[in-house]
Amino acid sequence: MSSANPLSTRPHWPVWLGLWFAAVAGLAWWWAAGRPVDLPDAPSARIACVSYSPYRREGQTPYDPATFISPAQIDADLRALSRRFDCVRTYSEGQGLDAVPAIAARYGMKVLLGVWIGRDPVANQREIALAAAAARAHPGVLRGVIVGNEVLLRGEQTSAALAGYLRQARAVLPPSVPVTYADVWEFWLRHPELAGSVDFVTIHVLPYWEDDPVPPERAVQHVAEVYARVRATFPGKPVMIGETGWPSAGRPRQAATASLVNEARYLREFLRYADAVHMPYNVIEAFDQAWKREQEGTVGGYWGIFDAHAEPKFPMQGPVVEIPRWWLGPLAALAMAGLFVMVGGWRRRWRGARGWLALIVAGVGCGTALAWQVRQMLYACGPWWEWAVSLGACLIALGTALALARALASWLAGAPSLPAGARLRSSWLFVLAYYGLLMVFDGRYRDFPLGLFALPAVGYALLALLDRAALAPSSREERFLAGWLPVLGAIVVVQEMGLNPVAWLWLGLNVLLAVPAWRSRPRRIVLAHQ
Repeated sequence: MSSANPLSTRPHWPVWLGLWFAAVAGLAWWWAAGRPVDLPDAPSARIACVSYSPYRREGQTPYDPATFISPAQIDADLRALSRRFDCVRTYSEGQGLDAVPAIAARYGMKVLLGVWIGRDPVANQREIALAAAAARAHPGVLRGVIVGNEVLLRGEQTSAALAGYLRQARAVLPPSVPVTYADVWEFWLRHPELAGSVDFVTIHVLPYWEDDPVPPERAVQHVAEVYARVRATFPGKPVMIGETGWPSAGRPRQAATASLVNEARYLREFLRYADAVHMPYNVIEAFDQAWKREQEGTVGGYWGIFDAHAEPKFPMQGPVVEIPRWWLGPLAALAMAGLFVMVGGWRRRWRGARGWLALIVAGVGCGTALAWQVRQMLYACGPWWEWAVSLGACLIALGTALALARALASWLAGAPSLPAGARLRSSWLFVLAYYGLLMVFDGRYRDFPLGLFALPAVGYALLALLDRAALAPSSREERFLAGWLPVLGAIVVVQEMGLNPVAWLWLGLNVLLAVPAWRSRPRRIVLAHQ
C-alpha cells in the first residue's frame, strides 16, 4: 500500500520565484528610498510666514487646559525659526501664546495673530481681549489679526456670528491692524457675505486634504487655480493663502502620497510660484506635532518644516533623500536571515543546500518587511499601549513567519511536514478581516500595515503553491473570512479611485491570505493497493 507523493507532481519553481521576489523587492525598496532625488530649488532659503503652534514636546496639547507654554520655550522656538522665517502665524492667545508678539519683536519677526473662536462665548471674548492687549502693546509687530480658524468647517458658529466677532475685534484693535478670518477655500465661496467684514480674505489650500486629493506633481497648479478663482469671486479684496503645505509621513490618499521628498517638492515649487506672482502666503507648519495624530492619524503629526526637535527636515536647495539611513533595512534583512537559519535549522528533518537557501531568502524578505513596519511604528505610535500592541503583533507575525519558513524549507528540501504555524491562520484571517472592516468604514486616518500582514500572507500563499497536503484543512469559519477578504480589499481600492498603489498592495495581501484557506479544504486521501 502506498500514497501519491505530492512533491513528485508539484513543481517548486513558483515557490522559489515567490521567495526571491519578496526578498529582492524588499531590498530594492530600501535601496530606492535611500537614493537622492533631484528637485527644483526654492528661490530662497527664507520663507515669508509659517504657522507656529508650540505643542511639539511630549504631553503638550492645546486640548489640555493645564498646558502652559513658557516664555522660555517660545523664545527658543522663535530664535530657531527666525533663521528661516520672517513671520509666524499663531492660532490662539491662551496657554501662554500671548507672549509671542513681544518675543517675536526681539528677533525682528512679524506676527499674524490668531484669535481662537469656538463654541464657548466666554472663551471667545477672552481671546479677543487678549488679542487687543497684545495689539496695543506691539502694533508694529502685527501683520494682522485672524479672528477664527476654520470655524465654519467645524460647524461651531454661523457666518453671521463670525461677522459679529469680527466687528467686536475691529472695535478694540488699533485701526492700523487689519482683521481677517481664515477657512478652507470652499467655505469662503459658500459664504461670500463674510468678505464685507474683513480687510483681506485668508484661504487654506491643502492639496493633500482636498475631497479629491491632488498628487504632488499637480499640487501647485491646483493652488494657482484656486487662488485665481477666489480672487475672481472677491474682486478688489486682497487674498492671502493662510495655510498650505504637504505632510512628510502617513497614509497615501489616492495619488497624493505623504513623504519627505513630496513635502520638499511641494514646498519648493510653491515658493517659486508665490515668488513669481508676488502672492502673500503662510505655510503650514513650523514643527511636527505629535498631538495632532489623535485627530488625523499618523499624517497629522508630520506637516512640519522642522521636526519636533526644531531641526530642519530637508534643505531648500539640492537633492533630497527620503530615508538617509536606508542601509538599516538591508541590515535588518541580514540579521533576520541569520535568525531564520538558526531557528529553521533546529531539529530539521531535511538535508541539503535547498533548505538552507530557502531559510536565508525567506529571512531576507521578512527582515525588509518587518523593518518597513517598524519604521511606520516610529511615526505612528505614541502612548505606551500603542507600542505594546504593535510590537506584540510584530512578534506574532515573526513567529508565524518562522514556522512557515521551516515548513517551506522542509518541503523544498524533499521532506514534507505540516507547519506549526497552521494553527495561527484562522487568527490572521480574523485580524485582517477586522482591520479590513475598519479600513472600509473608518479608513480616512488609518495606515496600511503592509509590513505586518505581508509575513503571514506571503508565507501561507507560498506554502499553498506546493500542495494542499502542505496546509492544515480549513474550517467553515476560515473559508467565510477568506471569502470576505478580497471583497474588503477591493472596496478600499475603489474608495481610493484605483489611484493608490498602496491600496492595490493591500488588496494583494488580502488575496494571498484568502487563497490558502480555500485551497486547503478537507479532502479524501486516495490509497493505491498493490
